[in-house]
Amino acid sequence: MTTIITTAMLISWTLAGKRIFSVSVPQRVFSLRTGAPRSFRRKKGMPERGYSVTGLDPDRTVKCSGRQLRISPKASVELCRTIRGMKLPDAKRLLERVIELKQAVAYRRFHKEVPHRRQLNEHFYAGRFPQKAAGRLFKLLEELEANAEYRNLDTERLKIIHAAAQRGTKVPKRNPRAFGRSDLLQGTMTHIELVGYELE
Repeated sequence: MTTIITTAMLISWTLAGKRIFSVSVPQRVFSLRTGAPRSFRRKKGMPERGYSVTGLDPDRTVKCSGRQLRISPKASVELCRTIRGMKLPDAKRLLERVIELKQAVAYRRFHKEVPHRRQLNEHFYAGRFPQKAAGRLFKLLEELEANAEYRNLDTERLKIIHAAAQRGTKVPKRNPRAFGRSDLLQGTMTHIELVGYELE
């Protein structure tokens, strides 16, 4: 059980050795268990997440994000790097070709032990076909397009100026082993942010 005391009692106890008992402070309720006011405690519910990009023009930009996605963070980083700077229709066509295994995505950062591919859209040797991450990113592009239509922006002139992927929380998983044992694994979730800008 948590004991509740007020700030006035705390200050009178602290200053009791100096024989000062008249202290005028606002009455805030503290908890002895946490030491913080009740108003400062973490509230339950959905967390408030922001964007890692600032200084955007609110009249010509549109944003969307996907949080705690069950996709590979490495594949998401490479896909976001690939579509960054592209127009929205071109990025959607590229992701459709990746899902159909017709276009490979170059793995420039996470290229260790990645096989060579001929179907790369840029001059590099290592690449893969991240179908699951490309499918989820394609849905986010559709959400970005819907947000642009809602704000009366031209989707044909919409350029992706910001595409970023960050690692999210860990998810515990089990890998079965011999003799009825299992190893504890940790899967990593992914956050993705997209920002589009209407060109003139």
